[in-house]
Amino acid sequence: MRNSDLFEETYAALSANKVRSSLTVLGIVIGIASVIALTAIGQGAQDSISNSINALGSNLLEVMPGATRQIGFGASSGRGAAKTLTQDDETAILGVSNVAAVSGEYSARYQITVAGANTNTTVDGVDAAYAAIRNISLDQGSFVTDSQSLSLAKVAVIGSTVATDLFGTDATSSNLIGQSIRINNMLFTIIGVMATKGGSGFGSQDDEVFIPLGTALQYFAGNGNRFLSTIDIQATSQGAMTQVQNDVTALLLTRHNVSDPTKADFSILNQADLVSAASSVTGTLTTLLAAIAGISLLVGGIGIMNMMLTTVTERMREIGLRKAIGATKKDINNQFLAEAISLTFIGGAIGIALGWSIAAVLNMTGLMSAQVTFSSVLLAFGVSAAIGIAFGWYPARRASTLNPIDALRYE
Repeated sequence: MRNSDLFEETYAALSANKVRSSLTVLGIVIGIASVIALTAIGQGAQDSISNSINALGSNLLEVMPGATRQIGFGASSGRGAAKTLTQDDETAILGVSNVAAVSGEYSARYQITVAGANTNTTVDGVDAAYAAIRNISLDQGSFVTDSQSLSLAKVAVIGSTVATDLFGTDATSSNLIGQSIRINNMLFTIIGVMATKGGSGFGSQDDEVFIPLGTALQYFAGNGNRFLSTIDIQATSQGAMTQVQNDVTALLLTRHNVSDPTKADFSILNQADLVSAASSVTGTLTTLLAAIAGISLLVGGIGIMNMMLTTVTERMREIGLRKAIGATKKDINNQFLAEAISLTFIGGAIGIALGWSIAAVLNMTGLMSAQVTFSSVLLAFGVSAAIGIAFGWYPARRASTLNPIDALRYE
């Protein structure tokens, strides 16, 4: 049988019962569209989480104090509560190879007030390098400088959320440079307003106030406390992050006179590890979603097999007549297999278009992020082809092995 004849026979057979063919295709369409859409949602979530983490800084390492240790049966406070990191540690870390920048932090929550408004938010004392480490951009003014830290200047850079809370919804379009705010009843002058960056489960820099580190330690640490809340480190490249982490760990263990690494009075958070862990979790969830959607594909495949077995039964006399005039087993097998594969290919093409459209609508409406990948499309199309072959093979083989005399006698 020529390919052109096979195409014509397939078209005629599927057109003979359009409703049944359409309903069979619908099962494949729903299955493929579900796989594409759910995989796109999972991929979008993975990219969104990774972007949120990366937005907090480039090639970032965070050194945090350990837990406060208690003698006897006293309850220990959580990790990050100990006072073990100093500005001398910060200076020493700057000498580690492949370290691009370092900034100490002293963080605490305070009441911020202006005439007629107030908010309670995080106040971060930071060095000038913090802006580069954390990828901060400004809508107005400038960031804090090291000279302001040395002179204990009472200046502040506020996030867009803080600006809105204190000065109203049109604050970001107004010039706030030179305006005064009170932090814990202490007067500060605004020198900068951050560009909106967006929040995430990892914190929002839009809802923070930044002041010089020296000023924070002098006026807010209290009782001569010169300890830091965090030391932020930017590695020169992503590939150097592990080496920098190991070298900084060794340096601080030596500086803090800790011989047993398991008893270190600090911990280092590697941004790459966070991204990897988040990607692993979302990847697992995406696979789970695709597997659930794949069940509908299995149901669609069973529908194709059911339709083709019914078709074989209905066309017994036709099969017998074809065999009687010289059609071979291969011809009959190819004919019915072509019909099954055509149904799945049509359903697969429509399903891919529908799944892609669903992802596009989700992105346009902003309900959630969805990203269709070429691999998911290729997988969906490959699965649809496999279903056509797998579930069409048995009905096609059954038709090809029919005895022509029995087939012609079938009523």
